[in-house]
Amino acid sequence: MYFTQEGLDKLKAELEQLINIERPSISQQIAEARDKGDLSENAEYDAAKNAQGMLELKISKLQETIRNAKVIDESKMDASKVLILSKVKVRNTKNNAVMTYTLVPENEANLKEGKISVGSPIAQGLLGKSINDTAEIKIPAGVITLEILEIMR
Repeated sequence: MYFTQEGLDKLKAELEQLINIERPSISQQIAEARDKGDLSENAEYDAAKNAQGMLELKISKLQETIRNAKVIDESKMDASKVLILSKVKVRNTKNNAVMTYTLVPENEANLKEGKISVGSPIAQGLLGKSINDTAEIKIPAGVITLEILEIMR
């Protein structure tokens, strides 16, 4: 999987949180539940053991993702065309609304921050285009035409 350096750093911070804070917390919950007596009828113990299993699975998946991660080198990317990690200012030709999107790997998409997945219909329509090009993009509501005003890194 491809990540920006920022996206990979967030994953590493999440992993640290899981290992150094949540793992000891669940171990403590298991110990407290075990101290309450008969484990065969102890719902707290069962819940804590289940939570521990889920946490270990999450840690394992995150470690694998980080091991296999590839960081995108922005310095080697062509700034004249829309590519992954491009910040693109576009104008809807129908209503003249101007929007700015950053095309990011799917796992880093966040519409509130203007980060759209490179696999989304809008991003797919913009990829490879240059400034002043237009892109007709099919969306659930129909077809929109976006004019590329600016491409930034």
